[in-house]
Amino acid sequence: MGGRTVVTQVTSFSRNGLSDWLIQRVSSLILLAYFLFIGFQIASGIDYTSWRALHDTTAMKVFTLLAIGAYVSHAWIGLWTVFTDYLTEYMLGKMGNVVRPVVQIGVVLLLVVYAIWVIQVIWS
Repeated sequence: MGGRTVVTQVTSFSRNGLSDWLIQRVSSLILLAYFLFIGFQIASGIDYTSWRALHDTTAMKVFTLLAIGAYVSHAWIGLWTVFTDYLTEYMLGKMGNVVRPVVQIGVVLLLVVYAIWVIQVIWS
């Protein structure tokens, strides 16, 4: 019986590649819906008062939270893949094992700060 090995990385967003793939696809659909909705609002010639009223609704705040969650998860999975493919010891020399975790931590902190900032803006 042939065995199948699943490689799991501590820094991966989920437990396996299929989950990461699914999260990427679902998050891209959420982002598409969000930006199409925003684009439609802008194209319809919305004024500031209506724009503000739209963003003051709970539904829009929840939609924005969903979009920022999709953005953060989508960005992290994509960047984690790039980091593991290109920030290697071969590409960076002996410092590759040090540089990649530092860059990953920096990106995680940036994404968390961005998410907190968006949450603060929409709920204030």
